[in-house]
Amino acid sequence: MKGALSFFHKEPDRYDSEDGEVARRLADRIGLTLSLRRLAEEARIAAEAREHAERLEATVETLSSELERRGNGRIVGVSASWKDVLLQVARVAPSETTVLITGESGTGKEIVARLLRQGSPRAGKPFVAVNCAALPEPLLESELFGHERGAFTGAIARKIGRLEQAASGTLFLDEITEMSPVLQAKFLRVLQEKEFQRVGGTQVLATDVRVLAATNRDLAAAIAHGLFREDLFYRLNVFGIHIPALRERTDDILPLAETFLEELSQSMGRPATGISRDAREWLLSYSWPGNVRELRNAIERAILLCDGALIAREHLPPAMARLEPARGVQNGTATPAVQNGASAPAVQNGAAAPAVSIPTGGVSLENLERS
Repeated sequence: MKGALSFFHKEPDRYDSEDGEVARRLADRIGLTLSLRRLAEEARIAAEAREHAERLEATVETLSSELERRGNGRIVGVSASWKDVLLQVARVAPSETTVLITGESGTGKEIVARLLRQGSPRAGKPFVAVNCAALPEPLLESELFGHERGAFTGAIARKIGRLEQAASGTLFLDEITEMSPVLQAKFLRVLQEKEFQRVGGTQVLATDVRVLAATNRDLAAAIAHGLFREDLFYRLNVFGIHIPALRERTDDILPLAETFLEELSQSMGRPATGISRDAREWLLSYSWPGNVRELRNAIERAILLCDGALIAREHLPPAMARLEPARGVQNGTATPAVQNGASAPAVQNGAAAPAVSIPTGGVSLENLERS
């Protein structure tokens, strides 16, 4: 710590060398005291930060346990990025804040939404999920807002929409970017004014719901192309949570695979011994475009094929077995499987088969399944 200590006297030359030594000692003592106080304050702040982090982690554990108890599956993940997601959930869950969850398909956006609901004051109230991509616009509008009798052909009775069903609870809008611009404008009013009208109705209804939304699309691009309203984006994105793709958190692949193996073996009544080393290497090297959902499906298929033995490489889905992994594994070292856009010659019946050219950009899973 740097500073200055000054002494003044109304008479000149009143201080001698002994006075100077006393002043230096006093300055040292004051400096030491201030340094100790600063260190104590820093230690207090650090202790409070640790305590806060521990409380958040305890909250995450509680939410995860409660979600599992309610039959929504176990929350598994050891990677730093997944733990960061859970800490964000713990921070925002107790509030009434609108949350926008982003991430690729299959990353677990609805699980995060259910965690948010479970940690909120609305935990005991309805959780209503709407997949905006599953219905065309007229049906989605009716599903969301409800309709009055005679509102359209076939509307023979009043229908209560999801907004009313979620009263005092949580409304989760999955794939919200699939809403048409017209429907987006109507839902914007719900967020702004907390009110809506049923399709074909004139009565203005008040609503009390917490809105959580999710998308796997690039919202910036959707806004730029006029497919998504910018004002609705800002209303939804009060607090954003991004879930990384599984390929970006490879530390979670094996814990997830082992959890799925345990759960599915039990539910399917087909116990498996475990996962072999070669299968583990392939699980770690595959890029998982379908994320956690694809991993679960792969383990389920492998359980059916392994007949109670170890899950081996040949039990993995054909698309995975035919493709060289994104990061080949040789002696524990990751190496590129394909270089310069060409594959190594295949061997058939002991002879080299003609080399097959692989595009530099790779081969899509969809094209492989069609072949």
